Amino acid sequence: MSISVQVLQLRQRQLRAGQDEAMRTRLHRALSWLGRAEHEKDDDDARFLFLWVAFNAAYAGQFNDEGKELAKARLFIDRLLGLDREQRIHALLFERFSGPVRTLMDNRFVYAPFWRAMAGHDASQRWKTSFEQSKQLAMRAVLDKATDTCLMLVLERLYVLRNQLVHGGATWRSAANRSQLRDGVRLLGALLPLMLELMMEADATQQQGFGPVAYPWLPDLQLDRA
Repeated sequence: MSISVQVLQLRQRQLRAGQDEAMRTRLHRALSWLGRAEHEKDDDDARFLFLWVAFNAAYAGQFNDEGKELAKARLFIDRLLGLDREQRIHALLFERFSGPVRTLMDNRFVYAPFWRAMAGHDASQRWKTSFEQSKQLAMRAVLDKATDTCLMLVLERLYVLRNQLVHGGATWRSAANRSQLRDGVRLLGALLPLMLELMMEADATQQQGFGPVAYPWLPDLQLDRA
């Protein structure tokens, strides 16, 4: 079972004195959205969106090119895995959530090239070839216990789901995307508390690797806290 946001908030209050301002802001914001997500017991659409905002709050720097967001996420994942000495993310993906991971990999509706082919009226079926290659890559990642590769493949699928919801490409509580949405909520709901816990454990040097935060708090302008 994932650690609760209340436990994480208590731990953050105990550790924040040793964190730089950027890390404190990241965690403060991410925990606030994670807490909001936990209140959504019966609305997976809303819960997923709140979880994704929490993920953005944890990793994002300055926003200037949405097309590069997955590349930024990859750097974030690499930093987290470097902090994860006990391989807790590895255990979560390959033991607890191996079924949902496999289901997401097999779902063409969260595979970006499928939708590009549909939009471009591409009848070549090339997307099918890349889709099979992507699934094979995921299978090799599982067999090789390549946590970084597996986690990025999962996030790429969930990013498509995020785009569908954020850009109005899905109906609220639609029956068309329930399985991938349920898997996405379960995965992000378990991954995010672990990610935030790892960030809290970072020492001063490791904190600097996360870089400046997006839209930093400006106390001199008397804005509300983060």
